[in-house]
Amino acid sequence: MRRLPPLNALRAFEAAARHLSFTKAAGELNVTQAAISHQIRALEDWLGMPLFKRQNRALLLTDAGQSYLPAMREAFDLMQQATARLHQRDRSGALNVSTFTSFAAKWLMPRLGRFTSGHPDIEIRLGINDTLVDFTSDEVDVGVRYGRGDWRGVHIDLLMTEEVFVVCSPKLLEGDHPLREPQDLRHHTLLHDDLPEDWSTWLDAAGVDDTVKVRARGDLVFNHSEMVLQAAVEGLGVALGRSALVADDLAAGRLVKPFDLQLPTQSAYYVVYSENAGDRPKIKAFSDWLHDEAARSRRAIPEEQPEAV
Repeated sequence: MRRLPPLNALRAFEAAARHLSFTKAAGELNVTQAAISHQIRALEDWLGMPLFKRQNRALLLTDAGQSYLPAMREAFDLMQQATARLHQRDRSGALNVSTFTSFAAKWLMPRLGRFTSGHPDIEIRLGINDTLVDFTSDEVDVGVRYGRGDWRGVHIDLLMTEEVFVVCSPKLLEGDHPLREPQDLRHHTLLHDDLPEDWSTWLDAAGVDDTVKVRARGDLVFNHSEMVLQAAVEGLGVALGRSALVADDLAAGRLVKPFDLQLPTQSAYYVVYSENAGDRPKIKAFSDWLHDEAARSRRAIPEEQPEAV
């Protein structure tokens, strides 16, 4: 165990010795002259030797003070440099981001280039994890989670709410059984994922009869939403799309929204990080960018979809 004098006393000595003035040291450290005098006296008592000669209005260093000053100045310079490097490290370098597969594939990755071009000093290290990470033990700085925002021990910031609605390839608006109304779903394959808002919920809300539910053709089931949406793009069937994840496909015309009915989801997207990490520059920069992109994503969803012909 190191046996060292109090840090405040060392700071008072270094400043007073550098200026050869208790008054100037007090001004630099934003304390009173009496406080500086008290700290110097405490340090001299701790060391068992005087560090200053007080001669009329002049303040001089003793031999012990002259010997002590260079090492103290170097020590404080090293601490200042280390602190500056630490702050710079938190403004640049690696930022470990955790999120889940569908959000990364359908929303984050297509946009990430805009962040890296705007923040070239920050290196994004993206970890895909469909389970919750522990910010106290895992090497993760910030995450995007999907749920009800009821996680404990982290700062939670709402990013996006969303709706669920039917999406399909534009090809399904044509052909022998074009999608014009929800009853037409009986002619098409329904694509499923693990959404809590499933097809039965949407069909009930749409008021379709049991015939449609029974006669929906050969369902396909996937365990990730991005796979469902890709199957829909390929025309393999009709999907329930989350507004956040289908925004780009709708904007590009790869998918269309054949019906107006959309249902609010029970869950939303949240930016999460350690409770004491909100002021870290890299985390704030990434969180601010996520919110800007979320607003852009909402604006990108076409208000009108092509009509069936």
